Amino acid sequence: MLLSLSNAPRDYAWGSPTLLADLESRTPTGAPEAEVWFGDHPGDPSDVQGGGTLDAVTGGALPYLLKLLAAASPLSIQVHPTVEQARAGWARESTLDATDPTRNYRDDNHKPELIVALSERFESLSGLRPVGDTLGLLGELKQSAGVEELADRLRGEGDVLRDTIGWLLSGDARSVVDDVVASVSAAAASASGEWAETLRGVAAIAETYPGDPGVVVALLMNHVVLRRGEGIFLRAGLLHAYIAGLGVEIMAASDNVLRGGLTPKRIDVAELLSVLDTTTGEVPVLRPTTDGAITEYPVPVADFSLRRVELDGQDVVIDVDGPTMVLATSGRVRVGGADGAVLDVPIGTVAFASADEVRLTVGGQGEVFVASPGDLTSGR
Repeated sequence: MLLSLSNAPRDYAWGSPTLLADLESRTPTGAPEAEVWFGDHPGDPSDVQGGGTLDAVTGGALPYLLKLLAAASPLSIQVHPTVEQARAGWARESTLDATDPTRNYRDDNHKPELIVALSERFESLSGLRPVGDTLGLLGELKQSAGVEELADRLRGEGDVLRDTIGWLLSGDARSVVDDVVASVSAAAASASGEWAETLRGVAAIAETYPGDPGVVVALLMNHVVLRRGEGIFLRAGLLHAYIAGLGVEIMAASDNVLRGGLTPKRIDVAELLSVLDTTTGEVPVLRPTTDGAITEYPVPVADFSLRRVELDGQDVVIDVDGPTMVLATSGRVRVGGADGAVLDVPIGTVAFASADEVRLTVGGQGEVFVASPGDLTSGR
């Protein structure tokens, strides 16, 4: 069975007023358009052409949520729990009402994510930089009491990143935050060399979130710029934030988020630190090899898989296993199923194939992303 899916953009404040409209070649509404959700998540299930929503078809059983994400300004710094942490947190909070503002866990699942850039530049913060490298970065700043205190803490003993992030977010480091941010902004104005792009990126974040301690947390993180078609996988426990750009995002079906700055929303510092993975290092950018028309983005989870298909007028046959979505992101494309049914898929909409479909034929000219449940044994 094939179904046509669509959804209205969500108007989060960080959303772009133009990126989604430009993708779909329509007039901007004038409002921020941040995300379009494709899935059966109860927060915003997809609309089915002809009436109804996808959750009525699937029973809410999809293991993944597919999105178009369009950021004009930074999202909150955040981290997601492992399955074990989510189950424990969900159990601890079982007596809290679903609308209780102190609730951290909305379900008992993890939320690994993969994002692939659609814009020519997609900017993000992903994972924590090695402490020695961050000390090198701080050495590029005009030395001040705040910069020196931050550096001294990073030279300390034990899990210095966990301790430093907790200190920054506690509210006890206000003068240090202001001092470091001022030094970053001053350095960014004339920056060149290894740290120039990072300094400019963090200075821009400071302009959006003046006085937010998350700006200094951002200074501890890897500044990553994806080019179109490149992706990055974000595992449980990994601190991250998207800064700007348009992308296709896929994640496990969960709404568990612990925030760590760049937000007016509640930050539970203790719970954030309990799930934070302070292992340092670069998060690999996925620049996968292309096998013909199909690009794979291998991820180490079974919740989802994502493939990119470039179409040049020739039909491409794709084997699928489980409920699958085909999202059109450029051109004019169509999807055919086993019974001969064929759907045209306008840009920014999805053809949904139910689990009884095992092979899809994608044709036309343009680009689609194919989302399915994952399979650890095959690397998808």
